[in-house]
Amino acid sequence: MFKKVPKRAKIPLFLTAVLSAAFVGTGVLSCPADCAVVLPARTAGAAVVSAGSAGASGVQERIPAAAGNTAEPAADEKTGEAVIEDQTEEAVIEDQTEDQAEEAVIEDKTEDQAEEAGDESRAGSAAAGQSEGTIRLRVSNWEEYIDLGDWDEEETIELPSGDIIGENSMVRDFEDWYFETYGRRVKVEYSTFGTNEDLYNMLTLGDEYDLVCPSEYMIMKLMAEDRLVPLSEEFFDTSLEYNYYSRGVSPFIRRMFEEKEIDGEPWKKYAAGYMWGVTGIVYNPEDVTYEQCSTWKILGDPAFRHRVTIKDNVRDSYFAAVGAVKSDLLTSEEFISSPDYALRLEEEMNDTSPEMIARVQEYLKDVKDNVYSFETDSGKADMITGKVALNYQWSGDAVYTLDQADEDDFTLEFAVPMESTNIYFDGWVMLQCGINGDPDRQHAAEAFINFLSRPDNVIRNMYYIGYTSVLSGGEDPRILEYAQYNYEAEDDEEETAEYDLGYFFAEEGSGDEDYVLTVPSEQLHRQLSGAYPSEDVIRRSSIMTYFNEEQNAAINQMWINVRCLDIREFPAAGWLVLAAAAGAVIWLFVRPWIKNKAG
Repeated sequence: MFKKVPKRAKIPLFLTAVLSAAFVGTGVLSCPADCAVVLPARTAGAAVVSAGSAGASGVQERIPAAAGNTAEPAADEKTGEAVIEDQTEEAVIEDQTEDQAEEAVIEDKTEDQAEEAGDESRAGSAAAGQSEGTIRLRVSNWEEYIDLGDWDEEETIELPSGDIIGENSMVRDFEDWYFETYGRRVKVEYSTFGTNEDLYNMLTLGDEYDLVCPSEYMIMKLMAEDRLVPLSEEFFDTSLEYNYYSRGVSPFIRRMFEEKEIDGEPWKKYAAGYMWGVTGIVYNPEDVTYEQCSTWKILGDPAFRHRVTIKDNVRDSYFAAVGAVKSDLLTSEEFISSPDYALRLEEEMNDTSPEMIARVQEYLKDVKDNVYSFETDSGKADMITGKVALNYQWSGDAVYTLDQADEDDFTLEFAVPMESTNIYFDGWVMLQCGINGDPDRQHAAEAFINFLSRPDNVIRNMYYIGYTSVLSGGEDPRILEYAQYNYEAEDDEEETAEYDLGYFFAEEGSGDEDYVLTVPSEQLHRQLSGAYPSEDVIRRSSIMTYFNEEQNAAINQMWINVRCLDIREFPAAGWLVLAAAAGAVIWLFVRPWIKNKAG
């Protein structure tokens, strides 16, 4: 029986729904900020959040509109590049209206930090903190992406291995744990960002952080630019009691981080995973079938005209469009059964040839005419309020949407297209500009990762934000127990199915039946399929690599061509409407003058 309702899922979506209704646009006449605003590289607006406060968004926005074409330092002589910001009207409204939820929880920390910092420079204040014996750790994470504590008693998670409840914020608990474990004080300056590009721009404009949590493609970019500090050898020593990450990371995730490389270096050298998921489609089963949602081509299906939403960012939209355009190839038996299927799939889904970019552009132009809106966050509310029947979504937010719908006695489901799905993750990396060779600060940063990787804290974070951790727990059974707690069928459940999570919790090829859950049959297309995708879905998943400068330029131009109004393509009927409107306005101004002359 499904039990989990993430803490943030209890926040009413009424305001979001109202804003969505007020500002939604199909893209026919609208030109988003990423098309209309071109900023010099050094003056790009970065969403900098002060230490200890949360961003205003309230939910995670994973990837911005541009394909990674972020601000670059003037010293690199790249001022000719443009920064394409993904500032939708909804995000601007939310930034102005939502409360800073996290600020109240760790307000006392930021006041202390401000007093300690005084008028000294960032580097000077950090050095002062070190000399006093207190380590200052500067952390930046996604908005609402860590447990803030303050749980109600009835929110206690009762597992066979013990109860779990979040009383304090995770940051405060870490500070206390670090002192108890290592005998030294650490002060965490915790801040948040809204998009990967926000973080990159903040770094470009001079902000310094020790530990940040970007998405996989931004990690690849930072690796390629040699801006990261490698994790220490000690961090990977599984014999050490407090190395919760290395002892408990999922074997599936560990293999991925070992096998994927940038410039000959594996991801695992620099990055420790945090949360992960796949992309798919949230749908209303009363309007759409699972089979219909099992292809990316449904985004352009005229049968659902103005009943579907697509992501307002080029990376996600490009991936889905490639899947739709190459659907026949990707679903052919010859392709699927090829011995190098995984490698070929990744190559096909990351095809940025001029021919493919042109085909994607034409497909997305058709999709633009078919969708209800391009969105980054409003799609969840639009699904729950019934405005749309389909929503292209990240699995973590898909689970959130289904949870909220359940609270409102409204059933939604989740499907992953057969062509392919984008497997994504967010991970912790240490920055050279922050760590700066300081062994104490690096130790605190790695300890922060390990503390968040302790099974009880993993569960607290998953409960709070609704996403799935990369941790399986190793020999600690609590994370598996939490999956069973949420999804296993009750004894009197009539329709059940077997769901194998061995690929995530066990070593490859172990065949351990301890990880096979008996679940309600409905969960095959509901929260469980989003939280822990099936092994079949994992087989057809692909990462999306970061784009180099040449690819960025071509793909961003394609996105501008799709999202912005092309006067040459404006229909004659549209010109007639505009002419009539202009005539009416002129008449309203001229009419009083004519009446006065006649009088």
